[in-house]
Amino acid sequence: MATSNDITGSKETSGSFISCDFEIFGTVQGVFFRKYTQKEATKLNLVGWVKNTSSGTVKGHMEGRKDDINKMKNWLRATGSPKSKITKADFSNEKTITQLNGKSFSVNK
Repeated sequence: MATSNDITGSKETSGSFISCDFEIFGTVQGVFFRKYTQKEATKLNLVGWVKNTSSGTVKGHMEGRKDDINKMKNWLRATGSPKSKITKADFSNEKTITQLNGKSFSVNK
């Protein structure tokens, strides 16, 4: 079994990551928005979560490479799930992180 002690060697190739919170407004509940968000985030190698809020929005947190986060922001702003109607996308708490805090992107209830 291989051990994962070789953290120093992977730092050069991985570079830094960013994390970002998001809230999406519009018709985003009952249209599989969370499922499509999870699928897109996983495709972009992002980790984090997404959930519905009681006020009818969808909130989440994502972490990954800056380019992939920016692609996800564009997707959340303009694409979403096929039946969603996005009226506004807020992004907040963006910051540089040294490692990802998770292994996958989950849908929270």
